[in-house]
Amino acid sequence: MMEIYLDNSATTRISDEALDKYVQVSRACYGNPSSLHGMGFSAEGILKEARGEILASLSDRDSEVVFTASGSEANNLAIIGRALSKERYKRGAKVVITDSEHASSSEPAKYLESLGFKVERIPTKEGKIDTGALLSALTPDVILVSVMMVNNETGALYDTAQIAKYMKVRCPDSFMHIDATQSYMKLPFTKASCGADMITLSSHKIEGPKGVGALVIDKKVIKARGLSPLILGGGQESGLRSGTENVPGIAAFGEAVRIGRLALRERYERMNSLREYLIKKIKDDGLDELSLTLPVSHAPHILNITLPQIKSETMLHYLSSFGIYISSGSACSSNSKSPSSALISYGRSADEADWSIRVSFSHRNETKDVDMLVEKLKEGLKKLTRVR
Repeated sequence: MMEIYLDNSATTRISDEALDKYVQVSRACYGNPSSLHGMGFSAEGILKEARGEILASLSDRDSEVVFTASGSEANNLAIIGRALSKERYKRGAKVVITDSEHASSSEPAKYLESLGFKVERIPTKEGKIDTGALLSALTPDVILVSVMMVNNETGALYDTAQIAKYMKVRCPDSFMHIDATQSYMKLPFTKASCGADMITLSSHKIEGPKGVGALVIDKKVIKARGLSPLILGGGQESGLRSGTENVPGIAAFGEAVRIGRLALRERYERMNSLREYLIKKIKDDGLDELSLTLPVSHAPHILNITLPQIKSETMLHYLSSFGIYISSGSACSSNSKSPSSALISYGRSADEADWSIRVSFSHRNETKDVDMLVEKLKEGLKKLTRVR
């Protein structure tokens, strides 16, 4: 059976280069990076090299890279760690997020509310930040603004640089955290260009191994003691994330960054052309019953499609039977019985959110993958509509 993988926002296939790096380091440099002997120093050197690759990819010389076990952990560290960094913040400091964040940001925000913090959620209808609501929310008591750069379900691209400019005027003592999980190695940006003080990254979204993430933290945050660790222990990762580092995974993450940085422009253009080809193919084939989610500013690799009164899960399983793999939404919330908050925030109804599928490309996909997807979508629409 053929295999057409179009769920790259959920995870990517590890690249040959990253896998080779993982195996090499696992076998040849298995020392603990905290050990004070040659093998430990070698392991520490590998971590330093990976940190350097990440900072170079962001054109950043003023940050520390704290390795975590996932992007979700990095988001938790940024949001909860910032809120708990000062005792006075517990008396009602404010955190600002959008209403369409990934669960690994929205759930920590809910947790902070339970502790007495104020949380304001900025509307993102049609994939655009509500400027009026944002300006109203940016009061002097704000300690953190946390925004994803690219929405993982709609592909909407948010103008984080403009948010950072507003913050400097209205709440200059606050920090900005950007969840770049869906934009890193998909879009060209630097730490300076996106306006971030902290940036979340994830290895398995960029053809690295699972189980590795990172939080890039500006040194001014560390100097101000503006972040508290969530995992306590031996004080690894500059005291912000205890636990022996996953050296082979981190090495492979660094290798994925190195390869991806060199090919970023080429990959961006390829994914964007595939997305545009899919949109055109749907229109040219007369699939007018499909409703496309098309934010004005968007990432190159994500397209959300709403089906005509057919549950997304039903279509997902139909396509999967032919070896075509897509998503019914965020993989991290696939077990939730609630409709996608991102699609509701965008402007879809609860039913429409339940009828929506997500196609997400990588540079490995080809136009023939799109042709087959549209062919089977067309067949599925006829068959599943009759069943309905």
